[in-house]
Amino acid sequence: MMNKSELPPEIEELSHRIIGCAIEVHRQLGPGLLEKLYEDALVYELREAGLTVAQQVDIAIPYKSTVLRGQRLDVLVEDQIIVELKSIAQITDINKAQLLSQLRAAQLPLGLLINFNVTVLKTGLSRILNERAIPATASRSSRPSRSMD
Repeated sequence: MMNKSELPPEIEELSHRIIGCAIEVHRQLGPGLLEKLYEDALVYELREAGLTVAQQVDIAIPYKSTVLRGQRLDVLVEDQIIVELKSIAQITDINKAQLLSQLRAAQLPLGLLINFNVTVLKTGLSRILNERAIPATASRSSRPSRSMD
């Protein structure tokens, strides 16, 4: 398992700020609402925290000699971390694989998969790491990208 120290400290600090905002949203709204409502509330909290946020960001997926369009990121924070939001019974490996694919396409190192349909938000949070995009200055191994729960 990877240590937190393998990501640059500024990305770790940013991820903690995002998670804090998500906890506030969950504390206020609780589980059971539509994903879009959590997205709007989280974007509000992130902006209140002084962060730059973009919603429903289009990304291009390279495929052979063409580029596929139509994939969207739920939330992109500070052009550094993708936040994928869910309001489902349980996070699956497919959800994690989708976020990892988005991280690879966007060439970003960290994504947060947050499921608001849980009693305690900590149980609905997954960190997905794209080792291919970790800056060379960070300590890293040659292992492939994977999920960090």
